[in-house]
Amino acid sequence: MNSFWKYYSGEKVAPVPTVFIGGNHEASNHLWELYYGGWTAPNIFFLGFAGVVKFGNIRIGGLSGIYKAQHYYLGYYERLPYDERDIRSIYHVREFAVEKLMQVEEPIDIFLSHDWPLGITDYGNWRKLIQEKPFFRQEVHERTLGSKPAAELVERLKPAYWFSAHLHCKFAALVQHPEGGQVTKFLALDKCLPGRKFLQVIEIESEPGPYEIQYDEEWLAITRKFNCAFPLTRRSANFGAVQLDIQECRQWVSNKLQTRGAKPFEFVRTVPCYNPSRSSPNISFTGYCRNPQTEAFLQFLELPYLLNNTESRDQTHSPASFVSRGAGSFDHDSDVDEIEELAEGHDSEAEQEIL
Repeated sequence: MNSFWKYYSGEKVAPVPTVFIGGNHEASNHLWELYYGGWTAPNIFFLGFAGVVKFGNIRIGGLSGIYKAQHYYLGYYERLPYDERDIRSIYHVREFAVEKLMQVEEPIDIFLSHDWPLGITDYGNWRKLIQEKPFFRQEVHERTLGSKPAAELVERLKPAYWFSAHLHCKFAALVQHPEGGQVTKFLALDKCLPGRKFLQVIEIESEPGPYEIQYDEEWLAITRKFNCAFPLTRRSANFGAVQLDIQECRQWVSNKLQTRGAKPFEFVRTVPCYNPSRSSPNISFTGYCRNPQTEAFLQFLELPYLLNNTESRDQTHSPASFVSRGAGSFDHDSDVDEIEELAEGHDSEAEQEIL
């Protein structure tokens, strides 16, 4: 309600094609409509909770959200209207999204994550970092600063560039991968405020255009293969249910793209535009909104629409619900989790100093 409504309404149009992922301050209900990705406004494209697209011949991948261990192995159990806990967990990274990205084999040029990959500080000037942000000192020394799944993706995908945010400071690193001599250039930038280091222009070599956002064939094949395991309760994804052969999926997708083309489906507004002249917005909850972009995308891939699964809130919020994986088990209704949810990692410098 500051400036985005102008782009959503069409009063303004982004001057360059813009690709983004979600973090922990987005309108999660709106982004859920576009779980697989899509236009949130003309010329502003959301990569989805996980996704890969092409811009010319440049491949851009991304993972939305932030990592919280107690929710990582759960499914997407949150239901609209979100309560106080749901609104703080819906944007937590889930294993299902990461596992799909781990299937990517073709080179990624640029990857986006909101929080930093775990251990990335080892590859940059961490001494300067903790001098500027002393409240990171313990996490840097204990190697607990950042996202473990993101670190696994760095190792697996080896993108040429990795961009992050979240910690409200600029930090650069150079990751030299042991195999093949590949290098990942990591860059995190600061908040968009006067006097802060929040913008950097990077030139990347590419083939001649046209420069436009297009679906990525490999990613569509992975999406089609794994959609049967989409977890919509607290239970973790059942990857054993995934039976489709990826090469057959790839050929099927290739044939579909040859027929239709690879341009994403057109932007469609799904809610009334915010009107700042009104003293208070007249908004009421009317249930799930099926974004026509998502419906068209799933019809194109001949997949069922699962996002409005109506399993009851009573089931998904049962006090006995828990997940056990590895060495730990977590009771997600405990007071400890509530405190951790409110802290939400590194939401602000002030919070971090207090914590």
